[in-house]
Amino acid sequence: MRPTAFQDRFDAGTTLAAQLAQYAGRDDVVVLALPRGGVPVGFEVAKALQAPLDAFLVRKLGVPGHEELAMGAIASGGVQVLNEDVVAALDVPPERIVAVAAAEEQELERRLRAYRSGMPPPDVKGKIAILVDDGLATGSSMRAAVKALRRLGPERIVVAVPTAAAETCERLAREADEVVCASTPRPFHAVGLSYRDFSQTTDAEVTDLLRRAASRAGLD
Repeated sequence: MRPTAFQDRFDAGTTLAAQLAQYAGRDDVVVLALPRGGVPVGFEVAKALQAPLDAFLVRKLGVPGHEELAMGAIASGGVQVLNEDVVAALDVPPERIVAVAAAEEQELERRLRAYRSGMPPPDVKGKIAILVDDGLATGSSMRAAVKALRRLGPERIVVAVPTAAAETCERLAREADEVVCASTPRPFHAVGLSYRDFSQTTDAEVTDLLRRAASRAGLD
């Protein structure tokens, strides 16, 4: 399959939204974006679907010394998901996992304060929750998000991303109710290769986009 090159995360969000058109205009849909990179994508998805946008906090657990490689992820509420294959292959000792998780928990709490400003988590009980990120490699962060979100009682969880490894989409399909992957390049090397502009999204940009989305929905 020829790789799809999105101009940036906003362009990717517009493309992704077209594949979620069946959820447009409904009052039981909420778009939850994984910060930071998922928020620009989610912003465009929420706009197209006329749905509220919120952030759903997850932190990747990077392998010590190879932080870009995910050995798992954590989410709000004490949820932890480990990539057992990576942990076993690299023989990561349990105490290193605990140390990395503790550090990431602090960062998760910092972002929670920065993005939500003391507001409660989104009310998703009985709703269709669309979890959005800018792409999936191992899928550890998204798996943690799905697991954490289940505890909040949504009617349906839809995972939606512009680009992903095909096997990751297949694995997530066993955990979410629906998975929408706009492109699955083969071979899949990295999320960033599907973007012409994959510059880092900042905390300030995340906060601004969430504010703009709330204003658009008449929530502020």
